[in-house]
Amino acid sequence: MISRRDFLQVSMAASAIVGGSGFGNWARLAAQQSLTQDQLLEFDTFGNVTLIHVTDIHAQLKPIYFREPEINLGVGEARGRVPHVTGAEFRKLYGIEDGSPSAYALTYDDFAALGKEYGRVGGLDRVATVVNAIRAARPDALLLDGGDTWHGSYTCYHTQGQDMVNVMNKLAPDAMTFHWEFTLGSERVLEHLENLPFAALGQNIFDKEWDEPSEYFESYRMFERGGTKVAVIGQAFPYMPIANPGWMFPEFSFGIRDERMQEIVDEARGEGAEVVVVLSHNGFDVDHKMAARVSGIDVILSGHTHDALPEPVLVGETIVVASGSNGKFVSRVDLDVRDGRMMGFKHKLIPIFSDVIEPDPEMTALIDEQRAPFADALSEVIGQTADDQLLYRRGNFNGTWDDLICDALLEEREADIAMSPGVRWGPSIMPGQEITREDLWNVTSMSYPNAYRTEMTGEFIHVILEDVADNLFNTDPYYQQGGDMVRIGGMGYAIDVTKPQGSRISNMTLLKSGEAIDPAKTYVVAGWASVNEGTEGPPIWDVVESYIKRQGTVSTAPNTSVTVTGV
Repeated sequence: MISRRDFLQVSMAASAIVGGSGFGNWARLAAQQSLTQDQLLEFDTFGNVTLIHVTDIHAQLKPIYFREPEINLGVGEARGRVPHVTGAEFRKLYGIEDGSPSAYALTYDDFAALGKEYGRVGGLDRVATVVNAIRAARPDALLLDGGDTWHGSYTCYHTQGQDMVNVMNKLAPDAMTFHWEFTLGSERVLEHLENLPFAALGQNIFDKEWDEPSEYFESYRMFERGGTKVAVIGQAFPYMPIANPGWMFPEFSFGIRDERMQEIVDEARGEGAEVVVVLSHNGFDVDHKMAARVSGIDVILSGHTHDALPEPVLVGETIVVASGSNGKFVSRVDLDVRDGRMMGFKHKLIPIFSDVIEPDPEMTALIDEQRAPFADALSEVIGQTADDQLLYRRGNFNGTWDDLICDALLEEREADIAMSPGVRWGPSIMPGQEITREDLWNVTSMSYPNAYRTEMTGEFIHVILEDVADNLFNTDPYYQQGGDMVRIGGMGYAIDVTKPQGSRISNMTLLKSGEAIDPAKTYVVAGWASVNEGTEGPPIWDVVESYIKRQGTVSTAPNTSVTVTGV
């Protein structure tokens, strides 16, 4: 008798050979530069259960540009394994033609040139069109939001997430999980939860005082879809008090809690679940490890690390789906459930090309309503990029947006060294494009924005870099606590990603003098997004706006200050 894993492998093979995922079809059409909305949405309905996945929207209501990373290193068992494959290697792996819209959507090469040809991506009114089309074909489809939704824009900051709550309520997901939402503060999060018409999930969100599951979040919700019982388990970002300010949500604790995940999977199965779906904000490598450790999970919908993969990854008998970020993609997964088990699937990663997909008019009107009170501030032009300058934020070590932010910190705060957090969110700005206040806030908006100016010894700076490097390059995914390397201005260094904690960073150099950083010497350091309560300084958006306005046309020098070995 053929095994369930054999069935799943057949699904994977069919996707790879004949484009059963749907990706192959639009990739070939992309090569002909003849994409239409119908072609992007084309999908032969399969099985009896449909999942729709969006994640890491980061409050991007309108179409944007978003460049994928040039460097995405994997370490240990993840080395060379997707999603740690980029550029030409990625295109070769998935059969993507150079210069096609699929190359533009999924890789970084020639991004500026391809962006002029293929335009912006995303926009929640376009996402609504896609979701509505899937629901028309499969009315009982489950729409699941992977979190990082109520964060990341001017309007989201000024409404404390209300704009995104209003828009997502209109989109009507069936469930969501959480990460940056908690940086609105516990009180505001709980206010929003009271008005959510869908499930707020997080099996790993605990009451900190009593060390028991929080009463405000369900561990899972059972749905009846296609004559099948589907359990959706929530997995919030595990490292909230480490990566973000714990004083903003002191009532809660998190963690991976994979032993409890196993208990919840078993409980759901005991309640009759025929399919178990984990709606996760762990990050892809953590989800990969969890899939190998926890039995009985059919699908993990992965979020947090912003990876976009044209095909699911099979780990044992679990498929792991990665759906990108910023509203740039929507994933559709159709499942064939028979005799209480998932026996096969079809998957399609749908790119939201905003010039191809018609906006849903009702959603457009609602989005415009949310933005109307802030229209003047959003549209004010504060500068522009040079004709050869692309601003982007993705990659393990630097991005030009953060280079610009570091330049602003060095000059405006009169510092020797600048530090900018290695966050992944933030759209790109094309060469020669005007920079509006909205663009600036899209890469700086957070609820702890103060740009500090302080003194640090060389030894302490080294400790910081080593600590962040271990968060990124520890070979055990469960010790990778999110984000990329802290961006550094005014200083260079070398990093060997294969070394153990405490010995990865070397050759720290003060760029303005060329001198080695002295462990005993004190340096003036400017930065932002400190997790420490009471951090003083102007908000980062004011610092960078002042700098951009004085520059007029901004450009950053090529960043060669980080030497990477062991890759």
